[in-house]
Amino acid sequence: MVGQRFLEALHERTGTAGRFAVTVLAEEPRPAYDRVHLTSAFSGTTAEELSLCPPDFLTTHGIDLRLGDPAVAVDRPARTVTTASGARVPYDTLVLATGSYPFVPPVPGHDADGCHVYRTLDDVDAIRADAARARAGAVIGGGLLGLEAAGALRALGLETHVVEFAPRLMALQIDDAGGALLRRKIEDLGVTVHTGAGAQAVETGPDGRVSALTLSDGTGFPTGLVVFSAGVRPQDRLARDCGLPVGERGGIVVDARCRTADPHVFAIGECALAVDGRVYGLVAPGYAMAETAARAITGDASGEFTGADTSTQLKLLGVGVASFGDAHGTTEGALDVTYANSRAGVYKKLTLGPDGSLLGGILVGDTDDYATLRPLAGNGAPLPVPAEQLLLPRPAGSAGGGSVGAAALPDGAVVCSCHNVTKGTIRAAVSERGCTTVPAVKKCTKAGTGCGSCEKLLTSIVTGELAAAGAPTSRGLCEHFTHTRAELYEIIRVKGITSFARLLAEHGTGQGCAVCKPAVASILAGLGETSYILDGEQAALQDTNDHFLANLQRNGSYSVVPRVPGGEITADGLITIGAIARDFGLYTKITGGQRIDMFGATVDQLPEIWRRLVDAGFESGHAYGKSLRTVKSCVGQTWCRFGVQDSVALAIELELRYRGLRSPHKIKAAVSGCARECAEARSKDFGVIATAQGWNLYVGGNGGATPRHADLLLQDTDRGTLIRTIDRFLMFYIRTADRLERTAPWVERLEGGLDHLRAVVVDDALGIAGELDELMARHIEGYEDEWAATLADPERLRRFVSFVNAPGTPDPSVSFVPEREQIRPALPEEVGTR
Repeated sequence: MVGQRFLEALHERTGTAGRFAVTVLAEEPRPAYDRVHLTSAFSGTTAEELSLCPPDFLTTHGIDLRLGDPAVAVDRPARTVTTASGARVPYDTLVLATGSYPFVPPVPGHDADGCHVYRTLDDVDAIRADAARARAGAVIGGGLLGLEAAGALRALGLETHVVEFAPRLMALQIDDAGGALLRRKIEDLGVTVHTGAGAQAVETGPDGRVSALTLSDGTGFPTGLVVFSAGVRPQDRLARDCGLPVGERGGIVVDARCRTADPHVFAIGECALAVDGRVYGLVAPGYAMAETAARAITGDASGEFTGADTSTQLKLLGVGVASFGDAHGTTEGALDVTYANSRAGVYKKLTLGPDGSLLGGILVGDTDDYATLRPLAGNGAPLPVPAEQLLLPRPAGSAGGGSVGAAALPDGAVVCSCHNVTKGTIRAAVSERGCTTVPAVKKCTKAGTGCGSCEKLLTSIVTGELAAAGAPTSRGLCEHFTHTRAELYEIIRVKGITSFARLLAEHGTGQGCAVCKPAVASILAGLGETSYILDGEQAALQDTNDHFLANLQRNGSYSVVPRVPGGEITADGLITIGAIARDFGLYTKITGGQRIDMFGATVDQLPEIWRRLVDAGFESGHAYGKSLRTVKSCVGQTWCRFGVQDSVALAIELELRYRGLRSPHKIKAAVSGCARECAEARSKDFGVIATAQGWNLYVGGNGGATPRHADLLLQDTDRGTLIRTIDRFLMFYIRTADRLERTAPWVERLEGGLDHLRAVVVDDALGIAGELDELMARHIEGYEDEWAATLADPERLRRFVSFVNAPGTPDPSVSFVPEREQIRPALPEEVGTR
């Protein structure tokens, strides 16, 4: 990554043609890629998607990239480098960007089959292959990379252990209290954590493969896979061998211009020992060193590298963790302000100087304020609000509480630490260089193109600067599309676009991302422009749950949720679900949406379960998709002495009408048979309540974190008008809502609110009612059950053969224990019991 950034910085200063003939000697078989997001390779992200080297970059700048042929010797007097293939490459200037190598403790058995390091894409492939033969995996090291590796093993379905020699996880970044909370949250996910102990020996079986791990405290556990993530060491062998000075603990000694003792040789990144005596193992300092070296080589005397910010923010197994500045309060006279809520899983600490300035902080469980707090650390200025106010939870419904906003940051505050971009630089890109969108500012300044943690703050600064200048602000879906979701919907509909690739080529830029791909996939499915959502290109666009047409659960298993329209189910249907749950050992739960959920299925079991459900007349309940989830119902006038209409029949009709309807977010509905409202219709995206004269239609309600009662749209209407209005309401919502926007905020956001909505879907004020009716008719006509479609096609079924659980073998990745006469995923302390 640092080598690639150096190439970019060098050619930014010399132009496209360049005045240097550059040769790059690479050990790996592929160009530079994003190691920060290496873990995503376990979930399907390809090497091409992780690549940092644009397709035309090398040819445009005339760079000779030699893959898989690393440097093995440097002859400084002759100024040549010898490669592994025997080639001798002359140089005028040599830049060493060799990075670091993983440290593997010399414990007995550390080189056995099944032992790995976690550093490259090849390592990912090797770990994935061995995971197919293992039930349990162990990670040696509880730091940043170790916990990422643990998350990967858990996602691969392995019983996962983390072994950390220090008394807490992430000992360098967080304190005891933060470490304790992090440990608890990780253990809650089913990962077993061992602290205060190291690896004593890796045991092997008769086949020479890893079979168990023994710890220094005398304990141990069986495991078929060990990943060493116990730190890294500078890759400085080339420098040592050619006589360049290195530090006592490694690292090529460089000056403030990143030049070694030889004026013709530079060293940057993790292989270099900076003038402050530190070897930096993060990407941001490496990028800063790359830019410093590029300036020096091109004759620019400005800028030196004397140290860098080591702040970090990331999610480890889904738990947000951030550390910045003097997090441990080592500055003389430092004070700290702490907020802890173990029930909510939140720990925050700010360290303050004697003058009240912010020195640093630790955030665990809630890192939302990291982007604005980090730039304030170490600048010597007093905080704009009391530190206590920054830590306490904001009152419900407040517009921001005591949080520090982008406006409070000084221009000198570093917003993007990966590329050392200040707020002032971002503002200047907007006001002086004509950048009017976030993607344009990213391209101009490189802010937000590293780890991505500053993107929210970057957007706020750009939006604020544009607003201050009276300029219009972009509401583009993401950096790859300047159009909103609603605009993309219209483009796809009018032009008949049937693929993401065509839409990107004609109306976007780049490769696409996790924001735009699922959003576009939903639009294509909603318009009927694609058939089966996992065919061809569509498979790569879907959200996690859609990949397997089932809901991924916290322990790596899946839940199966068949549709039960209106909650009405026969005795035979109940028996079928019960028999499946019994035969596959699934945990069953009757939900608030009148469904019976079955938990604990593995990928290879899904088609077997679906087959039995489909044969019994069930179909997918689409609990995994952004689509209609359920239409809840009371028993209505058929059974209830207060009922005035047949709510069950209407609920069934509506659910079967709108089943599979892909939308910006999930949709929930309900039908109540009288004003007693037993189906809770007014807390749904759309709800119907029976009256003596007909039906009342309510829209725009939802529960959750921001509950909202639905608004009355129609009163005492007949069945035909009711259904036609719901059709148009749903299609207008799908056509105009933002990505992941529920109907409640959508209705509130509409200009004119409920009155405008009524004018459109009831009075046809925009003249689009016919189009909305046609779109709904196309959906109803084109609906097919995704489970049945999968079962009918052998090629589609191949997706559901898990590499962890080969056909014909039991799944070793999920253990179960009894609970209230049922089963549930085992807690860590219960694994091994039944």
